[in-house]
Amino acid sequence: MQHTASSITDPAFDALYETLRLYQHGPFSVSCPDCHVPPGELCLARRAVHRGRRRAYRAKLEGVDENDRV
Repeated sequence: MQHTASSITDPAFDALYETLRLYQHGPFSVSCPDCHVPPGELCLARRAVHRGRRRAYRAKLEGVDENDRV
């Protein structure tokens, strides 16, 4: 079997996204304005997080006081 960058990284990204989704961390802590899934759900685009969701997550982080961050 020949390994390609995709065959190596796809399972890693799948595991990462599933872990983030399960614990609602990172961009999975906010709903997606593009595909309208709630927090804790994967975007409808396979192996991708929509740009709008990443922006919403960054905006949420900017609203957090530095002293409140762990």
